[in-house]
Amino acid sequence: MVSLKESLGKATIVDFWASWCGPCRQENPHIVALYKEFHSKGLNIIGVSLDKDAAKWKEAIAKDGLTWTQVSNLKFWDEPIARQYNVEAIPATFILDASGKVVAQDLRGDELKAKIQELLAK
Repeated sequence: MVSLKESLGKATIVDFWASWCGPCRQENPHIVALYKEFHSKGLNIIGVSLDKDAAKWKEAIAKDGLTWTQVSNLKFWDEPIARQYNVEAIPATFILDASGKVVAQDLRGDELKAKIQELLAK
């Protein structure tokens, strides 16, 4: 069990992905770079996987170098956390401020980096 409230940083990304999702895997190196650059300044990331095969999920985490907290109920599209966030496609990212409020979603690349920098500056 992972508590979102206890996992919040100055900025937190809730990243919905899966090992079988090509676009997710292509996005992972960018998320890894963001984490390396900003974790020490207050960025946290929580990965939520829509995988159903634990071995493939764990292999993807290792291969892609995802060192932040990862969770999954291994329920594919029936993932309860994804349902809570109304996720209908992945990759899906939700950017939360320090209080846990969703302030942006599905940003990529420079837009995501700029939003994280803005939140960390507060």
